[in-house]
Amino acid sequence: MKTTIATIATAFIMMISFSSFAAEKVNPLKDLNSMNIIATYLEAATAGSIEFNKFLFSEDFEYRNTANNVCYNKKKYTNFLKANKGLKFNCETTYEMLDESGKACVAKAIMKFDNFTRVDYITLNHSQDGWKVSKVVTTYP
Repeated sequence: MKTTIATIATAFIMMISFSSFAAEKVNPLKDLNSMNIIATYLEAATAGSIEFNKFLFSEDFEYRNTANNVCYNKKKYTNFLKANKGLKFNCETTYEMLDESGKACVAKAIMKFDNFTRVDYITLNHSQDGWKVSKVVTTYP
């Protein structure tokens, strides 16, 4: 009898521990508005913060740099940001919302460095998981 109870108790504990590993992480960005998502993107791009990258970018995310015609998907771009974790750009950063209509938003971020200016055009889409950055096009006017 003791063996049966011990076996049932062990099985129950294992089921509870397995279900805790399978639980999805809650998206801390889910309820933020589009302006806060842009600010979070800029913090990742210019201040080396990678804390929310898993939740920030859509699965079909695309980053394009027009200066060298390079294109990255979500995995490559988040790996790039991770490799530069903590690297802070010495620039003045501003942004403006160009248009927001329904479940789509386009913003423009300007990063002024001493010798050049970088402009990111950021596209966001809204889904059941909140606003996500789906595309970034970087130019150097």
